[in-house]
Amino acid sequence: MRAVVVGAGLGGLASAVALARQGWEVTVLERRPEPAEAGAGIAVWPNALRALDGLGLGEQVRAAGTVEIGGGIRTASGRWLSRLDAADLRRRQGDGVVLLPRPELHAMLRAAAPPVTTGAGVVRVEPGDATAPAVVHDDTGRAREADLVVAADGLRSTVRGASWPSVTPRATGTTAFRLTAAHELTEGGESWGRGDLVGLAPLPGGRTYLWAEVPTSEAPTDPADPALAWLRRRLAGWHAPIPAVLDAADAPVLVHRLEELRPPRRWHHGRIALLGDAAHGMAPNLGQGAAQAFLDAVALAEEATADPSSLAAYDRRRRPVAEAVARRSRRAGEVAGWRSPLAVAVRNALVAAVPASAAAAGLDRLLGTPLRTEEPVR
Repeated sequence: MRAVVVGAGLGGLASAVALARQGWEVTVLERRPEPAEAGAGIAVWPNALRALDGLGLGEQVRAAGTVEIGGGIRTASGRWLSRLDAADLRRRQGDGVVLLPRPELHAMLRAAAPPVTTGAGVVRVEPGDATAPAVVHDDTGRAREADLVVAADGLRSTVRGASWPSVTPRATGTTAFRLTAAHELTEGGESWGRGDLVGLAPLPGGRTYLWAEVPTSEAPTDPADPALAWLRRRLAGWHAPIPAVLDAADAPVLVHRLEELRPPRRWHHGRIALLGDAAHGMAPNLGQGAAQAFLDAVALAEEATADPSSLAAYDRRRRPVAEAVARRSRRAGEVAGWRSPLAVAVRNALVAAVPASAAAAGLDRLLGTPLRTEEPVR
């Protein structure tokens, strides 16, 4: 059985590894001259680690990363609204949250995946059907027949755009900043202000990953005003150690206007299957984008056969769960971004009033359990 994976990001490489482990002959196409994963840090939650176990990479990722030291949600002044008990999370889930540089995770997947054909942007895909193979046409003029085409080419997927033209990204109204710093944390977590949020997480080697979100309407637009200097001014009054982390930043600040996907009604057409951001690009507020892509990869490899009707089982297994996670992530971002003093006061009081047991149960519904990784998310 022949599969063509379009896109060599985290999801595309994960699907290539998973399919190869199931005996597929896999070709990975990447339009860039050299695959690379732009990013600062990444939080690998227990459900993602279980998926990586299925790819044979879980232990390598655990060994390379730093386990979350605890966190929760704070106000901009530093008052804790809720706490994450890292030891209890490990007890319930069998794993903690592993933090590592995103490029390192990408490199591990790249090393485990079949070779990537670079500089091969896909221009057209004939989806095929039960009697005819799919055909992938790239911009070098080559046509490749396949029993399965995995569209893992991101939020603005070229493959998806041809067969699902109405499924388009939409702006969340927020802009994200990501950076790393030579700073050792004692506690991580996320802090919510009035319209802004800031997150901190430990990385290996005594380093810190910082991310921030601000309303796009207030994000810097002047090229002469560097993003780091702007962040330092914007967050100067926030609680420790946020200003110190910004002062210790020693890598470029990555700035992105955040978008999410209008969900397609199904994830397959002919022999094409959508995966990762091409299927469910979501706001990053729950740290579940990569995790859901890894779960997609495992499920697709387990369900797909040379018969394209098998893709319906993949759709039934993954789409409802991933869409529910995306909705929950959207709601979390909306609540964190509330701005009026009254709304912020009400939000903070409600978050603080949630019992720890209820918060833990909600997190377990999001992550599933070691025995069942795809429970309904409410």
